Amino acid sequence: MINPTLQFLIPVLLVLGVVLASAIRILREYERGVVFRLGRFIGVKGPGLILLIPFVDRMVTVSLRTITMDVPAQDVITRDNVSVKINAVIYFRVVDAAKAILEVEDFLYATSQIAQTTLRATAGQAELDQILAEREEMNRELQRVIDQQTEPWGIKVSVVEVKNVDLPQEMQRAIARQAEAERERRAKVINAEGEFQASARLAEAAEIIQRQPAAIQLRYLQTLAEIATENNSVTVFPIPIDMLTAFMEKMTAKREG
Repeated sequence: MINPTLQFLIPVLLVLGVVLASAIRILREYERGVVFRLGRFIGVKGPGLILLIPFVDRMVTVSLRTITMDVPAQDVITRDNVSVKINAVIYFRVVDAAKAILEVEDFLYATSQIAQTTLRATAGQAELDQILAEREEMNRELQRVIDQQTEPWGIKVSVVEVKNVDLPQEMQRAIARQAEAERERRAKVINAEGEFQASARLAEAAEIIQRQPAAIQLRYLQTLAEIATENNSVTVFPIPIDMLTAFMEKMTAKREG
């Protein structure tokens, strides 16, 4: 038979084990414990070993690490009446564990809702071109507004990034046509600039040749050398206008004489 003393000690030891288990808590470096005593807030403790009064104290553990939260895609009508879907990602962390527990029921859910409503409001005040081209400015505005709204909850929003902007198919085609037209315009401008520069160089070359008549003869000889290097069955030799002019003058003088 079991010793009566042992029968008495076993339940006592079990009770003591349960009491000790409820009285001792160990928090990691990135954790803090918000302690309530009989329902009243008495302070924030941690990290390390935490001793609680069994059945009197209750502790809520809060992580201080940065939290990454996806903001679901929001249907937004921009200021220029374009319907788009925008989603984002938000990075934040708890900087005041007491406020995160005392000031709001569920700070994760509350932050998510604030991020969604702010994304819709901010995107709705901008035009489509601003959303596509000025995304960095939009990110900064989202971060500022969300951080301002969540500050009373002891939360610090560090980064907000717009991930995707989904456009209707017809709007995508319109943007593609606009981009193609812009590329064609740039090509025509570049071509016109090239023609202008080439004509300016030709004008300068003509002025130089006009001041130095021997330059046209050198150019003539260079052209003949270039023609001779080609494997052509027929070679055409251009005759300088000056030679024809001198010949015509001599023929005119003979007839008059």
